[in-house]
Amino acid sequence: MNLAPLTRPPRLRPGARVAVVSPSGPVPEERLRAGLELLRGWDLDPVVAPHVLDVHPRLGHLAGADADRARDLEDAWCDPRVSAVICARGGYGAQRMADLVDWAAMRAAGPKVFVGYSDVTALHEAFALRTGLVTLHGPMVGAASFIKDARTQESLRATLFEPESVLELGLEGARALVPGRARGVTVGGCASLLAGDLGTPGARGGVPGGLLLLEDVGEEPYRLDRILTQLLRAGWLDGVAGVGLGSWQECGPYERVRAVLEDRLGGLGVPVVEQLGFGHCEPALTVPLGVAAELLAGERGVLRLEEPALA
Repeated sequence: MNLAPLTRPPRLRPGARVAVVSPSGPVPEERLRAGLELLRGWDLDPVVAPHVLDVHPRLGHLAGADADRARDLEDAWCDPRVSAVICARGGYGAQRMADLVDWAAMRAAGPKVFVGYSDVTALHEAFALRTGLVTLHGPMVGAASFIKDARTQESLRATLFEPESVLELGLEGARALVPGRARGVTVGGCASLLAGDLGTPGARGGVPGGLLLLEDVGEEPYRLDRILTQLLRAGWLDGVAGVGLGSWQECGPYERVRAVLEDRLGGLGVPVVEQLGFGHCEPALTVPLGVAAELLAGERGVLRLEEPALA
């Protein structure tokens, strides 16, 4: 059965309360402060979860204990005063706490906006499968791209407040790797996290009818080959309608990366667009996951949403 569009949360209004959580790695305090100031400048009311600045006493790559990170996410989401939850940063750790969250309580709390990317891909998948909600693959409060890049900021701001103004996504350099056009429901995120989700409790076995959005960071070409080959061998890519590719920062020379992408994805027989401009890059566009869209792979590549990301 092909993927169906998910429930869209309501857009934000001026004065909305936004909770900031750290489900993965620790965030530098100065970056957190800068990101919070940007949110306040949009007339939002950001509140910081209790463990956002924690660092695990033995595993310094984690923003505190797994249970504390899970509790922060759950408490923020279930707070009726909170309209959106935005992650402070990625890194690593979301997979460790995803199964500690009470997803039934989260689902009962109703639709809200959730924003993040990178390691947060594990939570995008969990939200899709366990709450049926559209989520936003977008910049995090403590991400350098969000703090420094005006176009990254504007893409998120417009998506949150005026989602009908950002129905067409893609940077000027986006182009066809494999030409064509396709319609489907957006899904995806960080390629290594999607591969790491295979075989875990509740993970989906494939994304037929999906417009697969992929990006990653710090994975050399041979490792990207391994990641994509794992997804192919597992049948996870069977039936995808099209593929949109984002950034591949620190993955080696793009010519080598491109060769791997073309080799591994070109055989799917579906349109593929490269350099759409989302993920670990500047600017980094905000793209919704779980909405119906059309992928146009021609001289210019475009992801065209069939409805606004938020209701």
